[in-house]
Amino acid sequence: MAQMNFLQILIGDSLTILPTLAAESLQCCITSPPYWGLRDYDHPAQIGAEPSPELYVENLIAIFREVRRVLRKDGTVWLNVGDGYARNGGTGNCGPNAVVGNTKKLIQKRNCKVPNCWGLKDRDLMGLPWRIAFALQADGWVLRSKITWIKKTAMPESVKNRPTSATEEVFLFAKSPNYFYNPNGVREASGANLRNYWILGPDPSGNGHPASFPRELVRRCILLGSREGDTVLDPFGGSGTTGLVANELGRKALLIELNPVYAQISKKRTRQRRLFLNMEPMHPDGQGEYTPCQESLDQSS
Repeated sequence: MAQMNFLQILIGDSLTILPTLAAESLQCCITSPPYWGLRDYDHPAQIGAEPSPELYVENLIAIFREVRRVLRKDGTVWLNVGDGYARNGGTGNCGPNAVVGNTKKLIQKRNCKVPNCWGLKDRDLMGLPWRIAFALQADGWVLRSKITWIKKTAMPESVKNRPTSATEEVFLFAKSPNYFYNPNGVREASGANLRNYWILGPDPSGNGHPASFPRELVRRCILLGSREGDTVLDPFGGSGTTGLVANELGRKALLIELNPVYAQISKKRTRQRRLFLNMEPMHPDGQGEYTPCQESLDQSS
């Protein structure tokens, strides 16, 4: 019998959809939520458009509380999240406070106003990745590792009073102290245990999403945190990179994406990779606020 891989794309709010999923049904979560105050994904319920970074952290904690419920007891989360600067004026063309093509004026104004929290001052690096990590730790997650993603081609910055930012954080969280981790999934070239800094370049071509992470980053997380046949979750599905890489590695994937436009990008990418659409209702009573679709790949060809 031909092996079948599956990619499910659920369109809607993760905080609404996650509670409808079966408890302890997924093995690992690999995701990169929208960064606070940087981009506008054109949806009123989007993460990252909160009036304060404190509320942003609180909203992420609520989502990952539901992620913890749906993960198996030995499940893990691989979380990539970026930082930003507190500024009183100035956005520039590059860096964490850049004006980007899909950024609305409201987001730009947030980027240019120092938030009234955490003792932040003008030009302070906000430390959002670690603030999120500590909040998740306090909420019950086991913080196991901090991986530094070193970008081969970092975005240029014209700053003259600090080094150019060329790294991001990837945190490994476990649901419990005893969790699945495959140390042989990815090794150093020498055969040694994988180190906690990954030098990765961007994918060679764009996919229509302004902030997708590289396939190699996802590949490593999947190989380290799951087995063949396991199901991988991404509650901020974006353009579908997590799902595509999971399928290529013999895993199932479930993506949740708030913006239907990016969900369509995911579907287009799956079709380009010979994935065939098979519409089926996912909600137990056939109702709900999200739109389900199931993609399946027959590897016999």
